[in-house]
Amino acid sequence: MKKYLLFLLACIVMMLTACSDDEETKDESVFRTVYSGEVKTLNYLKTSETNEFAVAANLVDGLIEYDKYGIVQPGLAESWETNEDASVWTFRLRKGVKWVDHEGNEVAEVTAKDFVDGLHYVLDAKNESSTAWIATVVKNGNAFYEGEITDFSQVGVKALDEYTLEYTLEGPTPYFLSMLNYVCFFPVYGEFLAEKGDSFGTSKENLLYNGSYILTEFEPQNKRVLTKNPTYWDHENVLIDKIEYKYNKEAATVAPELFLRGEVDEAAIPTAILDDWFKDSEKKELIRQSRSNFYSYFYALNFNPQFDAEYEPENWKIAVNNKNFRKSLFHALDRVSAMLTDEPYNPESLLNNTITPKNFVDIDGVDYTQLEPLAKFTNNDSFNPDLALEYKEKAMAELQGKATFPVKVLMPYNSGMPDWANRSQVIEQQMENLLGKDYIDIIVYAGPSTGFLGEVRRPGKFAFMEVNWGPDYADPSTYTDPFTIGGTYNKPELAEGYTDTNGQPIYENMVNKAKAAIDFAERYELFAEAEAFLIEEAFVVPYKVGGTGYVASKLNPFDAQYSPFGVTMEKFKGQKLLDKPMNNEEFKEAKAQWEKERAEALAKASQ
Repeated sequence: MKKYLLFLLACIVMMLTACSDDEETKDESVFRTVYSGEVKTLNYLKTSETNEFAVAANLVDGLIEYDKYGIVQPGLAESWETNEDASVWTFRLRKGVKWVDHEGNEVAEVTAKDFVDGLHYVLDAKNESSTAWIATVVKNGNAFYEGEITDFSQVGVKALDEYTLEYTLEGPTPYFLSMLNYVCFFPVYGEFLAEKGDSFGTSKENLLYNGSYILTEFEPQNKRVLTKNPTYWDHENVLIDKIEYKYNKEAATVAPELFLRGEVDEAAIPTAILDDWFKDSEKKELIRQSRSNFYSYFYALNFNPQFDAEYEPENWKIAVNNKNFRKSLFHALDRVSAMLTDEPYNPESLLNNTITPKNFVDIDGVDYTQLEPLAKFTNNDSFNPDLALEYKEKAMAELQGKATFPVKVLMPYNSGMPDWANRSQVIEQQMENLLGKDYIDIIVYAGPSTGFLGEVRRPGKFAFMEVNWGPDYADPSTYTDPFTIGGTYNKPELAEGYTDTNGQPIYENMVNKAKAAIDFAERYELFAEAEAFLIEEAFVVPYKVGGTGYVASKLNPFDAQYSPFGVTMEKFKGQKLLDKPMNNEEFKEAKAQWEKERAEALAKASQ
């Protein structure tokens, strides 16, 4: 009888435990989504691709973060101070923060040395970090990267003690805090990095975590799961327990239907089906505008074509080095027609006439984009059919006997993005109809959905293509640097006829002069001149700001951490799942309320 009672008691305990587990699972907050572009690396110290550092932002914390109004907050640094000219910054770290493995086991404590080790890796040229150029703001950072010095102790980053970190910069940098929001300044546990070597960041086991989530599952082209880190220092502000990503090469197409079936919690709604959703009384309540951001989109003209011979790269090179040819394309692109594939209801609202978006930075209350000579582009539409045809005639006369017409214009797009595919078709027809098929032959090409940057854009396998850039810190140089020597874009330094008297490209000299200016008013004016030069010479065609389109989502975008630069807006920390998606009217009301609260918060922070 005694054994029977014990057995019965054990059964009851097991039943209660099972109920408890079921209840726990039921109450677990899980955000589910699908994706088509797979990450190629988890090594956050190496990548600069958004879909890769978007994962890293949730796995590893840096020194600072931002609140939902865009005001800087302590992260792994509890406090900081700077000298008078903002060239030396000292940070005091939070104690007790842990590095853990993919199973949540504690490995080590986060110390100041981890930030030194992280920067050492980034600035070691053999590691080919694509964010090293940002980190050269640190004294002797560029000299170490270029091999001019080999002793890293001469680089301006020091662990003064276990919890005190000091950066000495190349010069006054009052915006340095905003730079710390980017992956090149993230920490790494040096012993683990040395142990893993080249395998660091290749799997969930070959990474350590100190952020709000741990990568508990990672099966490329299948799924990945981020699970709340139980040891996280700010555990109470992580409100979603799991983030589940499911791979689907047709993600952009199937996501809306998966959302309707309750299988995912967010889906971008392609323009092709947008009208159907707005006309349906039930679906209409599920969609809202996306939140605009400070990503800048523009069309780049490539001066270093590396595409296949069938697309005549040498002929393109001759044509693109003719200013009138470039100007004809610049004025022929009808950006409103292109934007209709993204925003069919109010396309003009998202157009961007410069590379740097409006309201990014200002000087004495004047928006940077309103500084001369940049203002003449800011306040005028580049699309002008009469000018386009005028420049066409000039180009054909100057290129007679040099280039073959029609010039083949290879224009790839990411095949995982339906709206981009549609937009490419619109642009092909619109520009060929205006300029004539005797002049240009735009060839639309479907590039890969995974690895598009590495396989198409960075190797230069395009002639004319939509590209984008997001800011990394609060200074105009974050938008001008990508076009300098060694930058990530269309190699304007190779353009013929733009070498200055010192043997350097004219644009390079303009940017370097701006960087050398200490007075902020002078600095911003010089950067505005450099950016205006890029546009005036038609090296690029500015197009729009990011965050376009419509989405069905169980996330409130105004709960998210906010910052125009760095990785902040990729974080799930602070967000929670809504009981039902926000509709467009609710979005507009929430946006107005957020803007009011943000203005008040910024005013308070500046006191």
